[in-house]
Amino acid sequence: MNSNVIARSIATKQSLCLSILLLLSTMAFADETAKPSDFAQPKAAVPENPGATATTPAAVAATAEPAVKTTAPISQPGDYKVGVDDVLDIAVLQPEQMALTVIVSPDGSITFPYIGKVEVKGRTAAQIQDEIQTRLADGYLKYPVVSVAVKESRSKKFYVYGEVLKPGTYFLEDNMTVLKAISTAGGFTKYGSSSRVKVLRPKSGAAGYDMIKVDMKLIINGLAEDTLLKPGDIVQVEEGVF
Repeated sequence: MNSNVIARSIATKQSLCLSILLLLSTMAFADETAKPSDFAQPKAAVPENPGATATTPAAVAATAEPAVKTTAPISQPGDYKVGVDDVLDIAVLQPEQMALTVIVSPDGSITFPYIGKVEVKGRTAAQIQDEIQTRLADGYLKYPVVSVAVKESRSKKFYVYGEVLKPGTYFLEDNMTVLKAISTAGGFTKYGSSSRVKVLRPKSGAAGYDMIKVDMKLIINGLAEDTLLKPGDIVQVEEGVF
């Protein structure tokens, strides 16, 4: 009797142990399948502020607004000296906004609000700007900012006529020679003669012109010195004799 009881007790304990082991195994398997893979790649971080300003060069370039186009006055050399009949654009940017377009009078001056007459002939735009700004600050405006630009040059010009491709009036740049003038006017036509060129130069203090004959063949071949042009000079290219 006792032997049978002991045998059943042992069998019961063995069965209970097997059940516990089976349960633990099942729980471990379920936990392992539910666990995310340790090798899964993390998702890219999402910025907390999607509207943040781009900081990389490429991003800045992609988001930059297009440049605003502006219209500037006619470009002149910085040391260009203003003359009679030149047209100037003058603006007071602050404290009051004012813009004027003025023509240099025959006596070489202009008239400007508040300060009156300003001598401008023979002066650069920067020099004129400084004087107007200084005089406005002397009891008229507080901390004025002035801008002066040459809108149109009417005083320093030369003319090319005759047998050239683009006859007309041209702005007289520094060191402008007869050869450069003809080149600026498009060069000779097929009828133009390089040995029949002349410069008509206005006489100083008198009516009429002085004539200077120029042989472009000699100049081109380095056998003669080119002639520098002066304001008002007329370059005349004549037709060749055939």
